[in-house]
This record gives sequence, C-alpha cells and structure tokens, in this order.
Amino acid sequence: DAWEHEQAFSEVSLRGTAGSCLSLLAPILRELSENQDKRWLTLIAPPSSLTQAWLREAGLNRERILLLQPRAQQTPLELARHALQLGRSHTVVSWLHPLEQQARQLLEKAARHGKAQSLNISLG
Repeated sequence: DAWEHEQAFSEVSLRGTAGSCLSLLAPILRELSENQDKRWLTLIAPPSSLTQAWLREAGLNRERILLLQPRAQQTPLELARHALQLGRSHTVVSWLHPLEQQARQLLEKAARHGKAQSLNISLG
C-alpha cells in the first residue's frame, strides 16, 4: 500500500514571538484547511493566540478545522495520538515541545494507522 511509504510525521521548529510564529504558520495551515481530503484538519492544544478570530483572519476554512483541548487526565500527546488513530483527520497538528524520540514514533505509528499526517510545531 502506497501509504506505507508516506512520511507520516513531520516537525516544524519556530523561534520568535507567538505573533510572528503564527504568521509563518498561516500559509501552511491555510493550505491544509483547503485539502481535497474531506476529513478534518485537527489542531491539538494550540497556543492561546491561535483563536477562532485568528483562523478567520488568516483565511482558513474553519468548516474543516477541529480545535481540540485535552480533557482533565489526558495529555496533548495522548489526544494527538488518539485523533490520528481514529482516521477522521487528514492532518493532526500538535504543539508538543520538547518531543522525545519515543513520542515521535508513537505519533508516526498512530498516523499510519489512521492514514493521516502528524505535524508537530515546536515553538522554542
């Protein structure tokens, strides 16, 4: 299956103010929100500056975006993994920092299982 050879996990590392990092992310997220795949673009525990108003101003297709926050006993990593495995999202974007090698492997495995892409944004 062609999916086995896809890069299931990607990471972008950004430095700078929250505002400048978001403006760098906007075109990436906009393109992902316009994906032909009818599944969700899921954002897991995004920074507080990434609001519905920001999504609208950045020109993202908000009808195709889920913003999820972990529940009480859940970590953002567990939520991202779960969202990937479900297969209802074409891309799951997380903001996990630092991300250990083991966590990367968990996300990659979950992404392959759900035929999805895992994109981690590391804000340093």
